[in-house]
Amino acid sequence: MFSLVNIQQSNAQENKWTGSWATAPEFTGKGDMPANSLSGCSVRNIIHISFAGSPIRLKLSNEFSSQPVEINSVFIANALGDSWQTDVKTSRCLNFSGKKKVTIPAGKTVWSDPIKYNLKSGQRLAITVCYGAQTPENATSHRGSRTTSYIIKGMANAKSDFDNSEKVEHWYNISAIDVMADNVPVVAVLGNSITDGRGTTTNKQNRWTDFMSNSLNAENPYGVLNLGIGGNCVLRGGISQPALQRFDRDILSQNGVTKLIIFEGTNDIGCSNGNSEQIAVELIEAYKTLAAKAKAKGIKVYGGTITPFKGNGWYSLFHEAARQTVNEWIRKSKDFDGIVDFDQLVRDPSDVHKLRSEYSSDWLHLNPSGYEVMGRYAAEIIKGK
Repeated sequence: MFSLVNIQQSNAQENKWTGSWATAPEFTGKGDMPANSLSGCSVRNIIHISFAGSPIRLKLSNEFSSQPVEINSVFIANALGDSWQTDVKTSRCLNFSGKKKVTIPAGKTVWSDPIKYNLKSGQRLAITVCYGAQTPENATSHRGSRTTSYIIKGMANAKSDFDNSEKVEHWYNISAIDVMADNVPVVAVLGNSITDGRGTTTNKQNRWTDFMSNSLNAENPYGVLNLGIGGNCVLRGGISQPALQRFDRDILSQNGVTKLIIFEGTNDIGCSNGNSEQIAVELIEAYKTLAAKAKAKGIKVYGGTITPFKGNGWYSLFHEAARQTVNEWIRKSKDFDGIVDFDQLVRDPSDVHKLRSEYSSDWLHLNPSGYEVMGRYAAEIIKGK
């Protein structure tokens, strides 16, 4: 017979930190920094939560900076609409080891203390970071936020006005939101600009992963973590660390991940120059490596087929042959637990080397209509396995 103590201990073991939102940190070059330094400024970042719960905690990253970052305070609040405005009544200040101030050393991360918060599924959350005097010349950020961040001088508070703020489409230092949850599944996505949201509408949260999250959470709580990076490659080159290098940090270090979609490779093929056949071989080997690492941690792995790009500037018969080779392997491979066949979903039936015209304007990335189709389809695949 279980005593009350035994039941409480059992519940404590079942409840664990689980990812509800995350983004891939990157080195921030001069072109993606604010007009002025972050020093002595406050930045309001807006994010899209997948599932709800309490308590929650925030991860801040200084991993790609060579100097410490001094933060005087961080507070969260429910975002209102598509602007900087928040519900002031929901504003809560976060602590770090019991203090409002925290200095994150170069190359390091920090978690906030747990805080009770009435987080809601699918909501937009404003995270306002107030910086001290010492900030790096190159911050750690995520360039493709697809949401506006608002920067003002001085220490902001819950009632501060951001109307005349500097506006950028980057997240600075924020890295993840975890929720204490009981057996909530989490799907992480490794991807490039198509996953990061190129072609979406700024501030409308219409990436394909947003649509997937909304579909999944319409039935039961489900964590969705978008670890896409625009211009990213799997093997080498591209923008930011390639997938093979960032995989442990961006995927395996996330809390509570139960499923993974690997949907990356178009940049490797598109940027290949005379060696597309070799790139296809290397991509397949890379997928095998990544899938094996995830499975070793008990994560189910899904292969996403590479979508068409005929009509885009980097299309060639050699690149298309490489894409077809990789996709055929993905469909037949026993290295994956399931297949998310985005290629078959969004290609034009009259020309299978192209995207449907209603889904794209540049023949590489999709638009919100295409992303909605992708997200709803992926949700059905994820729920079915």
